Amino acid sequence: VVKRQVVVGGESLVDAQPTLQTNEPVVSFRFDSAGGRKFGQATQQNVGQLLAIVLDNKVISAPRVNEPILGGSGIISGSFSFQSATELAVLLRAGALPAPLEVIEERSVGPELGADSIRAGILATIVAGIAVFAFMMVYYGPVFGLIANLALVVNLVLVFATMSFLGATLTLPGIAGIVLVIGQAVDSNVLIYERIHEEVKNGRSPISALDVGFTEAMRTIVDSNVTSFIAGIALFIFGTGPVKGFAVTHCIGIITTMFTAVTFTRMVVAYWYIWRRPKVLPI
Repeated sequence: VVKRQVVVGGESLVDAQPTLQTNEPVVSFRFDSAGGRKFGQATQQNVGQLLAIVLDNKVISAPRVNEPILGGSGIISGSFSFQSATELAVLLRAGALPAPLEVIEERSVGPELGADSIRAGILATIVAGIAVFAFMMVYYGPVFGLIANLALVVNLVLVFATMSFLGATLTLPGIAGIVLVIGQAVDSNVLIYERIHEEVKNGRSPISALDVGFTEAMRTIVDSNVTSFIAGIALFIFGTGPVKGFAVTHCIGIITTMFTAVTFTRMVVAYWYIWRRPKVLPI
């Protein structure tokens, strides 16, 4: 039977640590001045009795009071291993917290929520891809729009291939990075096409407009992608967890975008021009 009267509360306990006495593991404890006086009086009146140590309405230990403990500090001895003495000391310190732990709300999140988020991310990627494909076809026509979309598909294939080669895991932030890659890849083609369009309006021949358009737009593409790559590296170095996942996909996408814009798109446009020899560029 445990008396309901509390002799000394946990708020009066200053410290509790495992230690050795005569090569035996014990737990040393120390109260503040007020707690030491209360504990001294209780031990004087209960020599030979068991003193229950209660935490969260459970008795975690009940050592016997062998003699009055008047100095505000003492030891708990018994058949302790060093591990059990450490565990008891930790429990004593936990009971010394200034306020009890009260559970206000508790939730359990199963794997279904993560799966739903992944599905939503994939759906967003598909919708974004279709919207971009449609816009490029409508705005730049069936020739240059199709070339831009083909470069975008190659870009995504390269991103997934690189991630597979590196053993990277596709997480929700990674999916967000892929959606960003779609925008970046199209942005490079938009810069090239708009520059070509300007050169055509200025009266250049088709071959000259294509050459100047790719050459001049490439400076802007390189500048924008390099600065974005630096930001991605900073995210990877200083970020943790999901931020790093986003940074990896982002940086890979920048590299593949540079490749498709500099080499693939230009190569396809060059082959198309040699094949068709148009008098006017359909852009």
